[in-house]
Amino acid sequence: MIWWQYIIPQHSLSKLMFRFARLENIWLKNKFTHWFVKSYQVNLSEAVREKVEDYQHFNDFFTRALKPEARKIGSANIVCPVDGTVSQSGEISHATIFQAKNHYYTVSALLGGDYRADQFESGYFSTIYLSPKDYHRIHMPFDGKLVSMDYIPGDLFSVNKATAEGVDNLFARNERVVCYFQTQFGLCAFVLVGAIFVGSMQTVWEGQINPPYQKKVQNFDYTNQNIELKKGEEMGRFNMGSTIVMLMPNQESKLNLSAGQIVRMGESLI
Repeated sequence: MIWWQYIIPQHSLSKLMFRFARLENIWLKNKFTHWFVKSYQVNLSEAVREKVEDYQHFNDFFTRALKPEARKIGSANIVCPVDGTVSQSGEISHATIFQAKNHYYTVSALLGGDYRADQFESGYFSTIYLSPKDYHRIHMPFDGKLVSMDYIPGDLFSVNKATAEGVDNLFARNERVVCYFQTQFGLCAFVLVGAIFVGSMQTVWEGQINPPYQKKVQNFDYTNQNIELKKGEEMGRFNMGSTIVMLMPNQESKLNLSAGQIVRMGESLI
């Protein structure tokens, strides 16, 4: 049942969660985080800080860093950018992306009508969902030079499987941040999609993008800055979990991903 998502105050609830996740009341923070770890079976042994008590607040725990040995960066040209579950992955056909059964959306809609959508008339996409238990930092799947970034306002529907199968244009209607990189494969786009209680995203070069929530598209141009990230380096993070959509132009090797597949950051994709 997803009807309730149409009537609840999505942004107001997300603002409340944003504030709650940053409360520094020790008792409340520890109690809630212990409950979260147990309920979602979070593997804290992978984290740099293994004790709940060592985190300043819940969001500090949620965006936790992992030990270097917890994720090895593969030798392939393309590695997985996040921990998560593959929602869908495949070819971009006639500038259209498969969302879920009987649901499709256009590249242009996903990118907010940006003129660069034409460069993804064909190519490959991968949509990866980050569940509450997952590691929530996003890393570069290959070397890239940052070209620009767009913040696109929108809804904050859930992005789980049931919602993806029931809400038209889900990833193209939710609030999102689009990062464009020039790479060895050509221009690539990484779309960080927000969701209910997940209305906050940040990047390593700009910091927190939202909130505040804006009503207009915001454009950030980095063509005159030399911002380059290597494969495996952190690109950004979700303050609470969500979904990333990766767009790539045509290439010789297809991404080795299939719907429902569990993936880990750093593993080889080709």
